[in-house]
Amino acid sequence: MRSLFAFVKKEMTEQVRTGKLMILALVFGLFGVMNPAVAKLTPWLLETLSDSLAESGMTVTVVSVTALDSWVQFFKNIPMALTVFVLLESSIFTKEYRSGTLLLSLTKGLSRYKVVLSKAFVMILLWSLGYWLCFGITYGYNAYFWDNSVAKSLLFSAVCWWVFGLCVVTLTVLFSVISQAGTGVLLGTGGFVFGCYFISVIPKVGTYLPTRLADGNSLIYGLETADAYVVSLVITAVLSVACLAAAVPLFNKKQV
Repeated sequence: MRSLFAFVKKEMTEQVRTGKLMILALVFGLFGVMNPAVAKLTPWLLETLSDSLAESGMTVTVVSVTALDSWVQFFKNIPMALTVFVLLESSIFTKEYRSGTLLLSLTKGLSRYKVVLSKAFVMILLWSLGYWLCFGITYGYNAYFWDNSVAKSLLFSAVCWWVFGLCVVTLTVLFSVISQAGTGVLLGTGGFVFGCYFISVIPKVGTYLPTRLADGNSLIYGLETADAYVVSLVITAVLSVACLAAAVPLFNKKQV
């Protein structure tokens, strides 16, 4: 276990040294502030544009903003934050393939499965910290300006999106083991996610896919109940574990 913790520490040091940790903190923090800010400024913006819109024949009515509008922004913006996360972390394996630093660690006796687990742990930790930072900032501002209770099943919808993000993270780990280049990681991860979105147009199939968990707006508006997401939640969790389980033997056979 000591070597595992040492490698995790090395990975975290690398995140700090390369500036990735700072970038992720800024991105998730910025989106956390933007969500309530956009909702709060929408009435003012429409009022400012009312004269020019009136000249075009459009009438601007009084807009009432609630915490729901801010949470809608949250579920619109968090996919962009996840995309930035994957772009930054897609080279967590491939960079070491090119530099040969992994070979040095392995020749010193570090088990291959510990490499996979430590890198996966760091990525899951960073995603979790960033996601809940964004959620916490948005929640705090919403509580100050409005009332979060208007959003139904808020915590459950947030957990669903977090689990969906975990699935994407584990897919990134899996494709990082398989591919030699960051582009292969992005294509593999992105292809799987977009494939799920494409297949989800079939109603009976879409309810079982991981992308189902990304539909937080239906939950907060009360259009869907939590029960409708349980099966997808379980399947996504199993898929995430399966990705990590598959990554270990694949890395054991990989030439580094």
